[in-house]
Amino acid sequence: MNVTKEMGFGTQAIHAGNKRNLYGSMGTPIVPAVTYEFDGIDEAEAVFFGHKPGYAYSRGGNPTQTVLEEKLAFLEGGEKCVMTGSGMAAVASCLMTALRPGDHVISSPVVYGNSHSLIGEYMTQFGVEADFINLSDPEQLKAAIRPNTKMVYLESPGNPLCNICDIEEICRIAHEANPAIMVVCDNTFATPFNQNPLKLGADVVIHSVTKYINGHGDVIAGAVIGKADFIKRVREDALLHMTGAAIGAMESYQIIRGMKTFELRMLRHNENGLAVAQFLEKHPKVKKVYYPGLESFTGHDIACKQMRGFGGMLAFELNGGVEAAKQMLKACDLCAVAVSLGDADTLIAHGTTMTHDDCSEELLKTIGITPDLIRMSIGIENKEDIINDLAQALDKVTV
Repeated sequence: MNVTKEMGFGTQAIHAGNKRNLYGSMGTPIVPAVTYEFDGIDEAEAVFFGHKPGYAYSRGGNPTQTVLEEKLAFLEGGEKCVMTGSGMAAVASCLMTALRPGDHVISSPVVYGNSHSLIGEYMTQFGVEADFINLSDPEQLKAAIRPNTKMVYLESPGNPLCNICDIEEICRIAHEANPAIMVVCDNTFATPFNQNPLKLGADVVIHSVTKYINGHGDVIAGAVIGKADFIKRVREDALLHMTGAAIGAMESYQIIRGMKTFELRMLRHNENGLAVAQFLEKHPKVKKVYYPGLESFTGHDIACKQMRGFGGMLAFELNGGVEAAKQMLKACDLCAVAVSLGDADTLIAHGTTMTHDDCSEELLKTIGITPDLIRMSIGIENKEDIINDLAQALDKVTV
């Protein structure tokens, strides 16, 4: 089937990247092979040196994986995609490919806690300089760019407060200062259904495919998407020679299967997320709600400009402080107290204990994560049931 950009997202998610196979099966075949046979040295040389498409060793690619990579590249509007064994493997593989000692990276502080640690602690041990600034303020970005700046790294919406960055403006400022600066956007919260950073000027998009793209809480995976030459370097330099963080054929197949319902799931996540945010905003025991779809949310206007939907991620604070948060989470029934996000199930977590437990008190204050912050990943259950569970849990808060 010839999939075109004019087709709907659901059609693209189901059919993009698919290839007619030997058996004509509608399901993508699972190819669990580790190594692949060649018809002599000439064919091996052609494949190893990129003169002929093919596979040599599955750390560098797999036929099942290729279908998934082409599907995600198509949905994000990138030239190529490389899958990794986890979202953090995608972040690490991207940074290790792009950055060298003496390079400078600028990042928002409101990013996944382990991404913050990788940029601010571990990469600096290898001579990479890092600054964390408020990327929602264009003037701070202009002031932070140096002659050795090689990357601007961001999430929008950011984890866990859903901070919104103007991706198009950030790309304009960075590329006007130096066209070689690579703008990398972690698009996990938004997904390609709600937002396409590459179309807004970003150079690279990263996903924790573990989350919404897989959507069923049963696979750990990541993806790096961008121009073909850079993705080739990530595959060959990072995956083959540094991290070795490859994805398996079975995991690739599970994600491909999960993506058949990607559009339907995201429509429900968007609908439920807004409904829950509106409920919480009106509740007398809730102090503040962080959700890009609320008109009261800082960054709502920018979110409306660059997003097609606002997703299923939100955070909120309670009037009773950390003790109120403990009481509420203890009383939740339908909403599972668990880390991660993007599942069909609704997940609820305490920020300083669960989602950002490895962050220092100073960093938590900088980001704005208070001791009573609760993060929610709104699932695809009936929204009335999610709201009823939150209502009964809040009723049990006595402080």
